[in-house]
Amino acid sequence: MIQKADFSLDFRGMITSFGLLKLTRVFREMKSNQTLEVIGLDTDTRSDLFRLLPSVSYELITVEACGDASIRVHLRKT
Repeated sequence: MIQKADFSLDFRGMITSFGLLKLTRVFREMKSNQTLEVIGLDTDTRSDLFRLLPSVSYELITVEACGDASIRVHLRKT
């Protein structure tokens, strides 16, 4: 079982560009070793998320499919 994330963003029903903007702001404010859970991503938005965040700035913990064809991503800031 995954531990509870320090930060959580829910993209369900959100305009993608605003959600990604919020994601970058939250990620920038996070401290090292804090975790972020992003819920409700579609496959295109997931790839945008990984393009926005430099690969050396995070550790991917899990990516799992949800029942409503969305994706949940859990990562840790390095």
